[in-house]
This record gives sequence, C-alpha cells and structure tokens, in this order.
Amino acid sequence: MSRTTRLSPSLLRAAAVTGVAALALTACGSGSGSSSTSAGSGSVKVGLITKTDTNPFFVKMKEGAEKAAKQDGVQLMTAAGKFDGDNAGQVTAIENMVAAGVKGILITPSDSKAIVPAVQKARAKGVLVIALDTPTEPQSAVDALFATNNLNAGKLIGQYAKAAMKGKTAKIATLDLAPGVSVGVLRHNGFLQGFGATDKDVACAQDTGGDQAKGQTAMENCLQKDPGINLVYTINEPAALGAYTALKAKGREKDVLIVSVDGGCTGTQAVKDGKIAATSQQYPLKMAAEGVKAVVSYAKTGKKASGYTDTGVNLITDKAQAGVTSKDTAFGLQNCWG
Repeated sequence: MSRTTRLSPSLLRAAAVTGVAALALTACGSGSGSSSTSAGSGSVKVGLITKTDTNPFFVKMKEGAEKAAKQDGVQLMTAAGKFDGDNAGQVTAIENMVAAGVKGILITPSDSKAIVPAVQKARAKGVLVIALDTPTEPQSAVDALFATNNLNAGKLIGQYAKAAMKGKTAKIATLDLAPGVSVGVLRHNGFLQGFGATDKDVACAQDTGGDQAKGQTAMENCLQKDPGINLVYTINEPAALGAYTALKAKGREKDVLIVSVDGGCTGTQAVKDGKIAATSQQYPLKMAAEGVKAVVSYAKTGKKASGYTDTGVNLITDKAQAGVTSKDTAFGLQNCWG
C-alpha cells in the first residue's frame, strides 16, 4: 500500500551466502521479518527484498517471484524487513546478496534517497538492480523500475470521483501515507489532478501510514474539523475501511463517497459490498515476475533492463461512470492480491 522524496515507504533485510537473514517492513502496513532461499536450484541467483512478509501486497510479490524463478530454473533469495523505514537493514540485505553472488536484485526501496549508495555499489560490481513498486530518488539510481504508475492510479479515482459527484460541491478529505513517501505523494497528486482540484480545495488532510486504525482516527479528526465532508480519498484500502468505520459510527456511510488505490482482495470485496465506491487496482505479482525474467535475460545475454516499465492499473467499481474506463468487481476479485 500500494504502495513515494524521502520518496518511499518501507524496507528490509537479509540474505546470506547460503541462507538469508532477516528483517521485515511495509510500505502501507507493518510486519515481522524473515528471509530465505527458495524456488529453484540453478546456478543463477536472483535476490528479492520486500518490505514485509505479512503485507498481502508483498506476499503476492514474493509469490510472483517464486513462480517465475521456478519456471526459469534459477535460485531465488528473499529477504523482508522488521519495521518500516529500516534503511540500514535494507543496505545489509543488498550487501549480503551481492556477497552471495546474485546476478540481480529486485527491491522495494524503504528510503528512496538513502538506499542509493548501496545500490550504486551493487551495480558497480555488475549486479542488475531493479526497483519494484517504488522508485529510488533519482529514479536513474537503479537500472530499471517495474511499477504501477501511481500518478495515473490517483488520476483514475479522481476522475471517477468527479463524475460520481455529479456536480455537487465537494468537501474533500485526503487520508494520505506519510510525508515525502513517493507512492503516497504521487497517488495524492494524481487524485487531485484527476478531480480538477488542488491542495487548497482540501478541507482536511491527515496521514495514516496506510493503517486501518489510523485511517479511522484520521477520519474522526476530519469529521470533527468539517462535519460536511462528502468525498474521501485514501492512500489504500485499509485506510479506506478505517474511514468507513468512522463514517458509519456517525451515520454518514451512505452519503460520503470513498475512493482508494491498491486493489487487494479485501479492498476489492469492500468495493463489491459498497463500502468503497471505487479503487485503482495494481498488480504486484506481475512486477516481481517480470523482474525475475529481466534478471534471467541479463544472465543469458548480458543485456540489462532499463527505464520504466508500467505494470498496469485498472479502475475497479460496480458503479461505472460515463467517460471513465473501469472494470467491475468480478474482474477485480479474479485479479486481486492478498
């Protein structure tokens, strides 16, 4: 969850020459850590460093990497962080994986700036480094980025919200991630652009860390600040469900529009149940699978992946709006994660 200068959400750790030591984190959640070597026994080694082993987004990402590694007959080394923001642990994970002889590392950066020196050292030793989900700052610090276009994901729900409001004056609450995290910044800015608004039009802005309990508290604070709020943007679906709980307690769940980003199975079900009006769905399994294949290609041909690969996003809703392309929750539940 999903999910931008410190520009990034959470982090990791680990990997040893034959095993992988631990850490665990999150971008839009929190976790406890572990690490392992799995999926395949080939001579080519691929490293995957996620932010947590418990967040469904990263569980699906690991699943995608494991499946791709098995198909390609390569060895996958994995690591996950113990807490959000453990840049030191993420650096250690990179160093251990390089020492273990990996051909490439796939990483969801915790601190997009602070991780850059470690990435540069790995690349200097011939290791292909691909960022998944979250860009480094600068983005060019890695060889390639495979991720959702988070700005576009935000624009989609902003456009949807504008159409769904049908000309009503919007009193907007934004339940964001955390200051300087690029995923959160991009989604927030995209939502406002899609809606045709600016931060000056936001009645209440609160940070939630992508956490459901914090999302509920943030919504309670916003309702206290402005009881007339009728549109809520949230960084991810846990925050959206927290907002829904706060609104329901006030009897407002039917007259406030909630839109979100991520497309996890719980969140998509909440769209089907009418708790969230729409969400932008992203695809972590695809990010990781394509990352593994890029490392395998590099091992075989010497050609490195480069630039940005958009792994796609779809607006999911059962209340389609004219002029806004969307797919229904049947599609969303078939393609969700978690």
